[in-house]
Amino acid sequence: MTPMISAIVVGVVFITSTISGVFGMAGGMLLLAGLLTVLPVATAIALQGAIQIVANGSRAWFSREFIDWRIIATMVAGICLATLLLFLLRYQPDLATVCIAVGLMPILVWLPKSWLQLDASRPVHGFFCGFISGGLNLAVGVAGPSIDIFFIRTQMDRRKIIATKACMQVISHGAKVVFYGATTAAMALGDWMLVAIAAPFAIAGTHLGYHILQKLSDAGFRRWTRWILTMLGIFYLARGILLLVGS
Repeated sequence: MTPMISAIVVGVVFITSTISGVFGMAGGMLLLAGLLTVLPVATAIALQGAIQIVANGSRAWFSREFIDWRIIATMVAGICLATLLLFLLRYQPDLATVCIAVGLMPILVWLPKSWLQLDASRPVHGFFCGFISGGLNLAVGVAGPSIDIFFIRTQMDRRKIIATKACMQVISHGAKVVFYGATTAAMALGDWMLVAIAAPFAIAGTHLGYHILQKLSDAGFRRWTRWILTMLGIFYLARGILLLVGS
């Protein structure tokens, strides 16, 4: 990876970590979009996972007093099952599938509440949230909207939602890095060096986003989350369709 590309990636990490610090998602989708333009799919997903561990880890630390550990426990059980199944299947991603799957995800946040009465605070729902989002995170590198539908309808305030989701994402991204490390030679030494260089920028962006979050209302938080995810979904979907047409 050239110094210019590395510098661009670091800049993208800061911007996307700030966005993630505010909304708890979207930043990962933006980061993956950038990495997929310069890296093979498996490497991009693994590298995005490693960087997101830092970004989400710092976000979870900044808001650690709001983490709901009971919800985390049920989600981890679901993530473990999804990881095991994909590992047994020896799953390998391809770019068109990744783009189309990620592009369709934002549809979930627009579904009427009456269609899906999901609540991450309920143990069974928490398990399925971990299973579905963990499986998607491993398979296509992003799972934000699939997590959001389990949280946006809860009675939790925005700080508790952000903190709990960040903690869960650390675990999910960790599983992703281990998964691709075990099934492919996904990340080279230079990629790990880039993670080390980008880490302080991920933390700085997350810190900035955390302070912006405090100024948002719960209603504004939910409204902006939906629209940002929708715009990103349209971008991914268009790219996936173009890849299919081109092939």
